[in-house]
Amino acid sequence: MSTTPLPSEEGETFQFQKASRSPSPENEDWQPITRHRTQSDAQFQDTEFDDLLRILHSSESLEEQGDIIHYLVVEFGLDQDTGGVEYGKPILVRDLLKELYEKACQQRSWSIVRHSAGVLRKPVEDLTKAVTDLLVHQKQLTVGMPPTNEKTITAPLPSFELRKLIHDAYGEDESTAMLTQELILYLAMFIRTEPELFSEMLRLRIGLIIQVMASELARSLNCQSEDVSELLLNLSPYEMKKLLYHILSGKEFTMASSAHSGNFSIVSCKSLKISTKTGQFSRLMNSIHGPEDLEEQTKAEERQGQWLRRRRLDGALNRVPQGFYSRIWTLLERCPGIMVQGRILPQGLTQEMTSGELKFALQVESVLNTIPQPEFRQLVVEALMVLTLIAEYSIVPSLGEPLCVASIVYTANRIFLEDQVQVEGDATLCCAKPQKELTPSGELVCGGAAWICQHFYDSAPSGSYGTMTYLIRSIATSLNCFPNDGEINCSVM
Repeated sequence: MSTTPLPSEEGETFQFQKASRSPSPENEDWQPITRHRTQSDAQFQDTEFDDLLRILHSSESLEEQGDIIHYLVVEFGLDQDTGGVEYGKPILVRDLLKELYEKACQQRSWSIVRHSAGVLRKPVEDLTKAVTDLLVHQKQLTVGMPPTNEKTITAPLPSFELRKLIHDAYGEDESTAMLTQELILYLAMFIRTEPELFSEMLRLRIGLIIQVMASELARSLNCQSEDVSELLLNLSPYEMKKLLYHILSGKEFTMASSAHSGNFSIVSCKSLKISTKTGQFSRLMNSIHGPEDLEEQTKAEERQGQWLRRRRLDGALNRVPQGFYSRIWTLLERCPGIMVQGRILPQGLTQEMTSGELKFALQVESVLNTIPQPEFRQLVVEALMVLTLIAEYSIVPSLGEPLCVASIVYTANRIFLEDQVQVEGDATLCCAKPQKELTPSGELVCGGAAWICQHFYDSAPSGSYGTMTYLIRSIATSLNCFPNDGEINCSVM
C-alpha cells in the first residue's frame, strides 16, 4: 500500500487551539476526538515573548517546541513578528510553525505533522479527485461529529470550498480535520481497487469512522480512552491506511510495538475455520452479520464483547444487509409507515419511488441516521429485517398500524431482562436487578447505549437467547395484526 504524500504548502492565516484529549467514559460512549488548550499553556503565561523564543531555540524536544509555538499562535497569531530576520524578511510565528512541521516530517512525529499541517491549512493532494471518485460510486460523505456537527457532501466541490467545509465541521480540532482529509484519500483508493468493501454502504460518515478507529485501537492496546487519540494521530500514514482497511473489511488485527522505535504496527490475525449453516432464519442472520460471524458464535470460547463490538462497527459504518432497502419498500406496502426516532417513512413513498431507486434508499438512510448510537442503530436494522420477513412471507395480510421500531427493540430488551432473571444470567448484575441502578450521570451501570442493556447488545443474533429470538417475541406481543387464536404458518424459524 502506498502512503499519502505530505501536504503542499499554502499561506492562509488561521488561529487555533491545540489539545489535550477529552476523556471518554470507560464504556466507550463514542466521544469525539477533540483538541483543547493544553495544561502546558499555563506554564508560559508569565513568560515574556523574548524569553519564550530563547527557550524555543535552546530546546531539543519536539513536543516542547510544539507547546511553545502553540502558545505563541494562540496568544499572538500566526503573523506575529518574532523580531528575527532571514533573507531580508521578518521571521513570523508562521515561519516557526513551518519549521516545526518540517522537523516533525523528518522525525516522523505524525501527530505533530497532522496538527501543524491543519493549523497551516495545507491542502491534501488530490482531495477533490478522491471525493469525486467516491461520489461517482454513489457514496455520499459526511464530515464532522454527529449528531449536531455533521456536514454532508453530495456533489463535487472546488478544492478550497471542500477544505473550508471540512475545517468548519471540526471547529478548532485541526488534527481531526487533517485526518479526515487523509482518510478520504484512502477511502477513494479502496473504492477503486476493492469496491466490495463498500457493499450496502450508501453514506460514509467520516466522523464515526474516526471514532470507531479510535475505539478499536483502544481495544487492541487495552489502553484508556483519553490516551488513544494521541496514539491514533501518531500512526504513520501507512499504518493509518492499514487500520482503516481492517475496519472496513472486518478483519481481526492486533498491535505490535517496535522495540527500537517504539512505534506501533498493525498485524492481521489468522481467520478461524468455520462451518456453514442452513435454513431461512440462518440465511437472515447471514445477510445481517455475515456467515463467518454467525458461525464464530457457536464456539464455546466466544469472546465477551464480540457482538457489541460488531454492532458498533456495522452501525458506525452505516452497513446494512444485502437487499435491505428493497425489503423496506416491500414492508412499507404492508403498513401505513415506519417510525424511527420521531421520523417517519410514509407508505406514500412506495407510490413515488421504485424499490431499487437510490432516492428511496437515501430516504431510509436519512431516517436511520437520526440514531446517534451505532449499536442501537444496528438493533433497529435487525428489527426491521425481522419485520420484512412478515411482509415477504405474507404471514398476515396487513400490519395495520405504523411501526414504531424503537419500541419493538425496547420491548425485546425488556423480555430479555425478564429471561435473565429466570436463568440468573449476567444481566442480573446490572439492568435485571429488581431496582435498576444508574450512574451519577443518569446512565445504565452496564454502559448500555440508549437505555438498552449492554448484555443484550452483546448477545449473538441467533439461538434461544439471541437478539432475533427476542425481537420476534417482541413483534408478536407488540403488534395487533396477529390473530388471538389458531395457528400461523411461520417459516421464520
